[in-house]
Amino acid sequence: MDTKRLAGKNILITGAAQGMGAANAEYFAMQGANVCIGDLNLEGVEAVAERINARGNGKAVAVKMDVTRRADNSAAVARTVEAFGSINIALLNAGVNKPRMFMDIDEDNWDMIMNINAKGVLLGMQEAARQMIAQGPMDDHPYKIIPVGSIVSRTAFLDVVPYCCSKYAVLAMIIGGAKALWQHKITVNGYAPGVVKTELWEQLDKDLVEIGMFEKEGQSMDHLAQTMILMKKLSTPDDVKGTAAFLCSNESDYMTGQLIMIDGGMIMQ
Repeated sequence: MDTKRLAGKNILITGAAQGMGAANAEYFAMQGANVCIGDLNLEGVEAVAERINARGNGKAVAVKMDVTRRADNSAAVARTVEAFGSINIALLNAGVNKPRMFMDIDEDNWDMIMNINAKGVLLGMQEAARQMIAQGPMDDHPYKIIPVGSIVSRTAFLDVVPYCCSKYAVLAMIIGGAKALWQHKITVNGYAPGVVKTELWEQLDKDLVEIGMFEKEGQSMDHLAQTMILMKKLSTPDDVKGTAAFLCSNESDYMTGQLIMIDGGMIMQ
């Protein structure tokens, strides 16, 4: 591993107490980045930051934040700048899901998912961009904003329609944000995981049993692996973090407005 690949990068990561967010934070730090890791679960992000700082590759600070609040997004950006002197990259990873059959979707389910997954990304993009614009263009490389999409940024399933809508919104913000922000030398690209074995998917598996999509826990993951994933296996955060690091690195400088699929061959477009 190139331990200097992300040296000099000051990165804010949201939703980083566990799962893909935590894996990315640790991986980026191992490549020399400084990371500010945010989550509602302060104890979780503090534990991630402690592991990073104990290794001595890169540096980490933790911040408690609710991505649905503009003030919290602004404060997380400010904490990044306070700790590291500037912000180069914002990786907007925070997201939730709660399956419902289409006719059972209610306002609470819709609002909860859309507020975190869509509004949270919009606020995160805006507040990171405000600081980047205030800092002025960097000499050699663009600033980078990286919203996290999903396979359902490009398709939809009957039991998670609000989640699909929220991730289609992320795709729209990647494209629209790229067009709006390049004048300030800010690129916007995202990546789209498929079925990733994390705490979120473990809960989704239980929820899918509860709404009658599957008879017992574990069936949903097995079904998707065997019927929808070309590679016939589920992914883990380790399968995703390399692409995330690439988007943070100078190697992706000549990209903007793109969503990269990392799904084992579920969605081919």
